[in-house]
Amino acid sequence: MSLIAREIDKIIEPQEVMEGAGVRLRRSIGTHTLDHLDPFLLLDNFGSDNPDDYVAGFPLHPHRGIETVTYMLAGVVNHKDTLGNSGSIGAGDVQWMTAGGGIMHEEMPQPRPEGNYGFQLWVNLPAKLKMSKPRYQDIRASQIPVVTAGGGARVRVIAGGAGGVTGPVTGIAADPVYLDVDAPPHSSFTHEIERGHSAFSYVFEGEGRFGGSDSEAGTRVSATRLAVWGDGDYVKVVTTDSPVRFLLISGKPLNEPIARYGPFVMNTRAEIEGALRDLREGRFVWSESRKD
Repeated sequence: MSLIAREIDKIIEPQEVMEGAGVRLRRSIGTHTLDHLDPFLLLDNFGSDNPDDYVAGFPLHPHRGIETVTYMLAGVVNHKDTLGNSGSIGAGDVQWMTAGGGIMHEEMPQPRPEGNYGFQLWVNLPAKLKMSKPRYQDIRASQIPVVTAGGGARVRVIAGGAGGVTGPVTGIAADPVYLDVDAPPHSSFTHEIERGHSAFSYVFEGEGRFGGSDSEAGTRVSATRLAVWGDGDYVKVVTTDSPVRFLLISGKPLNEPIARYGPFVMNTRAEIEGALRDLREGRFVWSESRKD
C-alpha cells in the first residue's frame, strides 16, 4: 500500500495576548480560532528584545491535569515550585513538566541582551493520569541530538524519532514527536507520522511549501503562522530561495471530554470544581495521601 502525503488543513494566525503578570505572547492554539488540537491544548510563542515585554513573568500559579513544555531559543527562565524543584533553562533547553494531580510553580524570565525567545506547549493528560505524581524532565541543549535529513534539513530531535535517533524526552502518554526543523534554501524535509495522530507545524523563520508529495504541491506558509496537517502517513516541506525554520509536533489524540478552567484541564466540570476547592482549602499540591 502506498503512503499518503498529508496536506495542510488550515493556517492559523497567532493572536497577541498578555499572560502571567504581564508577558506578551503570540498564541496559536487555545484561541477562538483553534481551541485545541487533541491532545494539544495551547501553543504560545514568546519573543522580545525588550525586557518590559517579559520580566514580570509568571509568579507562583497552579496546574493540574496537563503537561507544560517550555522550549527556549534564547534567554534564560528561572523556575521553582512547591515540591522543592528549582533551576534555570536557557537557549536550546527543554523543560517537560507533568503537572499531574497538582503543582504550584513559577517561571520568571531574566533580562538578557539577547532577549527572551521560545515556546510553551500544553499537552493534555489522559483521565487515568490526571491525578498522577508530578514530574520534570529537564533536558539541556547538549542532550538533544541533531541530525541532517536526506533533503538537507537540520533537525533537533526533542521527542520521538528522526534520522535514526530518538529524542531525550520519554515516557509521555501522548506518544509525541517534537522536532525543530531548520531547512536551508532549495532543500526538502520528509517525515513519517503515524496515521490518525494530530500534527501541526509552527513556522517561526522564513517560509516554505508544506504538504503534497512533490515540490510543486503544498501550501506556502511563512513566519509566524501555525499550519495544521490533515491526516496521512508523512509530511513534506520544500524550500525555494528562502530558508524555513519550524516546529513539527504530533501526538496521539485522547478522544476524551475536556473541561478546562485556566491552568486546570480535567474531564468534567465537577473535577474542575474539585481543583478549585482543593486550592481554596490548601490541599491542591499533590501528595502521596491524595493519589485519587
